[in-house]
Amino acid sequence: MAISSSCSTVKAVNSRWTSPSPSPVSKFAVLRRQHLLPELRYAPNIKLTATNALRTVEQTSLTEDYKLSTEGSDEEDTASLAKPRILIAEKLGEAGVNLLREFGDVDCSYELSPEDLKKKVAESDALIVRSGTKVTREVFEAAKGRLKVVGRAGVGIDNVDLQAATEYGCLVVNAPTANTVAAAEHGIALLASMARNVAQADASIKAGKWERSKYVGVSLVGKTLAVMGFGKVGTEVARRAKGLGMNVISHDPYAPADRARALGVDLVSFDQAIATADFVSLHMPLTPTTKKVFNDETFSKMKKGVRLINVARGGVIDEDALVRALDSGIVAQAALDVFCVEPPSKDSRLIQHENVTVTPHLGASTKEAQEGVAIEIAEAVAGALKGELSATAVNAPMVAPEVLSELAPYIVLAEKLGRLAVQLASGGKGVQSIKVVYRSARDRDDLDTRLLRAMITKGIIEPISDSYVNLVNADFVAKQKGLRISEERVVVESSPEHPVDSIQVQISNVESSFAGAVSGCGAISIEGRVKYGVPHLTCVGSFDVDVSLEGNLILCRQVDQPGMIGQVGNILGEQNVNVNFMSVGRKVVRKQAIMAIGVDEEPDKKTLERIGGVSAVEEFVFLKL
Repeated sequence: MAISSSCSTVKAVNSRWTSPSPSPVSKFAVLRRQHLLPELRYAPNIKLTATNALRTVEQTSLTEDYKLSTEGSDEEDTASLAKPRILIAEKLGEAGVNLLREFGDVDCSYELSPEDLKKKVAESDALIVRSGTKVTREVFEAAKGRLKVVGRAGVGIDNVDLQAATEYGCLVVNAPTANTVAAAEHGIALLASMARNVAQADASIKAGKWERSKYVGVSLVGKTLAVMGFGKVGTEVARRAKGLGMNVISHDPYAPADRARALGVDLVSFDQAIATADFVSLHMPLTPTTKKVFNDETFSKMKKGVRLINVARGGVIDEDALVRALDSGIVAQAALDVFCVEPPSKDSRLIQHENVTVTPHLGASTKEAQEGVAIEIAEAVAGALKGELSATAVNAPMVAPEVLSELAPYIVLAEKLGRLAVQLASGGKGVQSIKVVYRSARDRDDLDTRLLRAMITKGIIEPISDSYVNLVNADFVAKQKGLRISEERVVVESSPEHPVDSIQVQISNVESSFAGAVSGCGAISIEGRVKYGVPHLTCVGSFDVDVSLEGNLILCRQVDQPGMIGQVGNILGEQNVNVNFMSVGRKVVRKQAIMAIGVDEEPDKKTLERIGGVSAVEEFVFLKL
């Protein structure tokens, strides 16, 4: 019987190491064991995980003279590989730089020209920027796939081409929490100082004048503040404005109403917010839909004498339109920390306007915030280089740290099921239609499957493609390849303590290299679950099995008769192939059965042919995990 041709498409990485079963010596033991990989490190705290395992092995130039071994202690699991190279292109707090220096080789090169930046990234695994460096498509192209993560030290990521980053499989992370309070405090500072003409009065006195009547201000108590964007910073501004006795309303199409109500804030439409506010504070990101959203038309709808504060992004305001609104009196005053072009030109009419208070992008500029941002982005970048998922990723599934921890074994299960399913497909049609069924006792709103879907996609695509797939570009690559992936959730009676009871992967409209894997509906179908923290294969086609997804897998469809386990086991034993798990599933006694055999090593072609030659074996397939 011929060996399934689909097996030959799987990347042959097993030859890179000698022993596939490291001891469970760390919290990543399950992940390492399931991937048959030792705990390789760039530096003392880098680990291979489900996210980066294959990519790292492929990128190392290990030879037969320097094999990796997983025998012995945790220290013996390490390989002396080069540390990752981290390019810091803008000033970063010393605490963050020091953290990165313990982890990799750090290159602090500031004020790089676009050409110099492209040269540098070609030799870098990570890039850290603030708001002044443009990380364009050309930068990702110059990196030629080496750049694994871009860290934005701050919240906004409009200076990073997210589409290009995703296409090149580069994770983009930011630091959204460390400077939240600092930015909110600066917004309130601008609000109060503008209302009382602090900056203008200060300049007047220093010029030798005493103009008390000229700088009469307005009170904040009882005034209406419209917070445009009710994210982290907007929420903190609203909280502080309520403390000043202001009436706060907000517009944000994505803000949860219960959070706003808890602060005594009314969520209203955009037009209602700008029409009724005495003060408007901007906290929205710069996107194609928000670019210059505050323009002549918008200003014409505002209450005459409105006051405007912007500590978000300069590009959300049409600066020429704002000058016209100031000159006409529609906008009485503006306080701006950000601008379309930074630094703005010295002769800018907006900057020089007597009713405008300006600061040079100081929103996050407190000692505490700068240190916090540096540490937050350093930890996110280091984690990404280790292959860990980041809760601050902006172009990958956003998953909270506690959810990541809970989903860890299911992440491994999902990828392995995808990898198995695609190896069971054969024929010339190609894989196009995939259905994933999640069985869970949890409510639909309490189970986010984006991460699991991405790992299934990774498992399906990589064995049959030269594409490298990670959590960042999984959906993009799937679309490129013409894959249609649908998801279904089935509520079952089991413990809601576990996020998923089982995962089933079905591939439709393809022939199978193993007829036993085809279910009654005509689709290739396999199902698995996590048992004791370890992924197991529990169903192949319509046959129940129970085999740990460790090592590699042999599936045999056979006549159910005595002695089959012994015959196949003897063949493998004679060739020194270690069996780590075995399970037989059948529907009717003495009829057909499927034997699933987990093996640590890859049997040679002759051994597999001997298994296929056993008279009761009707078909078999060898699958790499």
